[in-house]
Amino acid sequence: MAAATRLFAERGYDRTSVQEIVEAAGVTKGALYHYFGSKDDLLHEIYGRLLRLQQERLDRVADSGSGVEERVRAAAADVVVTTIENLDDAMIFFRSMHQLSDEKQKQVRAERRRYHERFRALVEEGQRAGVFTDETPADLVVDYHFGSVHHLSSWYRPDGRLTPQQVADHLAGLLMRALRP
Repeated sequence: MAAATRLFAERGYDRTSVQEIVEAAGVTKGALYHYFGSKDDLLHEIYGRLLRLQQERLDRVADSGSGVEERVRAAAADVVVTTIENLDDAMIFFRSMHQLSDEKQKQVRAERRRYHERFRALVEEGQRAGVFTDETPADLVVDYHFGSVHHLSSWYRPDGRLTPQQVADHLAGLLMRALRP
């Protein structure tokens, strides 16, 4: 996985062969195919592991029992931090999702939709409670935030002046200001 992630990030999914992956990983094609049925399966798993991590963390935050404002802020910041910490995975996914098989694209969309729906449910909870404004529909609020997250791989640089947590705090703050009643 590490070798494939590095190569896909450097060269692109479509310009990386299975042979190059196995050579970089120091394994045989048979070993690769023991764990992954195809290069498509490997690409699917690269994004799947990030999405599973983010879903687990969102579920923990959402179920924490804290106030809704605190949970939304924490969830908004967490998705930024985990995306930055897994920037190659995110970059590969956004560059290459269209190259997944139709079935795997459907699976990924369903997994992402589950994440977005859980996040949106938090926003809606705050809107119903009057903690957040309901002038902007929750769907648009979620799309606004995730639009920022999805573009991190195009501009964030680990050697830049902001740490992952600082970027997360700024983006979460922007979201919270947009939700103020």
